[in-house]
This record gives sequence, structure tokens and C-alpha cells, in this order.
Amino acid sequence: MRISVSSDMDEPVARLLVEELRGRGHEVRAHGALSPGADARWAVCSERAAREVADGTADQAVVCCWTGTGASIAANKVPGVRAALCTDAYTADGARRWNDANVLALSLRLTSGPLLGEILDAWFAGTPSEDAEDRDGVTRVRRLDEGRAAP
Repeated sequence: MRISVSSDMDEPVARLLVEELRGRGHEVRAHGALSPGADARWAVCSERAAREVADGTADQAVVCCWTGTGASIAANKVPGVRAALCTDAYTADGARRWNDANVLALSLRLTSGPLLGEILDAWFAGTPSEDAEDRDGVTRVRRLDEGRAAP
């Protein structure tokens, strides 16, 4: 899988994320502080990673900043992106299952190495729900992106 990764800071957990993804056989495209000379501002690098998902040059993305909040907000401004800030494996599983999230947002402050592994295990094991209510929610979000959602 092609995964776009961004971080606004060159923190050990961000480097571990890249290593872990590559170790799982994914092709990683690095942005921000993980790419020498790139713009590391959280809004800029998170948007770049998210745009690669939206335009199809990446299958998914992982965006990181100190709390994960700014990275998730920036990513979610890109039409077609459903970014979820996940601080545990249960949330990561639910984000994939119920929300068909295609961008994982992580906190550099809160995510330890062992927790990172648990979150990634749940994220990659999770598959989008086929439940009609869940699919309807994802469809509504897609319409919001397109500016056509009914009130």
C-alpha cells in the first residue's frame, strides 16, 4: 500500500512510524519534518499528505503533529479525506469500520512506540462496515465534500 506520512516535528515516534510502515511492506512518501528541506508547518505538510490520498497517488495517509488535532483538521479540509485522530486501537478500529477513514491522525505527544503498534494493527485490520447506516453516514460526508448535502 502507498502511504503518505507527514509530521511537523522530527520526533522519535514519527521516525518509528515510518520504520514501522516500511517494515510492514508499505511504500512511504514522507512530508514535513520527515523530508529534508520540506515545509514542516503542520497545516502545510498535513494538507500535502491528505491531497495524495484525495488524488489517488496514496492509498492512505498518516498525519502527525504535537496533539494530532491540527493535523486532523488540516487533512479534513481536503475533499475526499476522512481523517480520524486516534489515541488508541479501539478508536482506530472504529474509524476504519464505521467511518471508512482514509487518513489516520496521531499525536506525537501521546503516542508511545507500543501504542503506535497497537493503533497500526487495528487500523490495517479494520475494514469498512457494510451496514447500511454506516454506509449512509459515509455517503453523507462525501456529499458534504461536494457541497450538496441536504439539510
